[in-house]
Amino acid sequence: MFAMVRLMVIGFFVLTVVYIVLSLYSRSVRKRKLEEWWEEEGKPGDLEDYIDNGLEDYDGSLRRKLILGVYVVPFSVMCIIIYLTNFA
Repeated sequence: MFAMVRLMVIGFFVLTVVYIVLSLYSRSVRKRKLEEWWEEEGKPGDLEDYIDNGLEDYDGSLRRKLILGVYVVPFSVMCIIIYLTNFA
């Protein structure tokens, strides 16, 4: 039992690091795309305001929520493996 708790705690910390890195990377990619779109649209207004508004839209987007799959998918797979190993 202690081994499983230890595995879950270590796994949670590892998945948290993966989530943070993935989230920061995704946000930087979105910021770069917003800068490119600003250039293509003929530089409407201030760049910082354009990027801030775009990142606010990104914060509420589905893509940001899908990154939470970093927690859900491994936990689900682990539960299925434990169930199949012990009860099937």
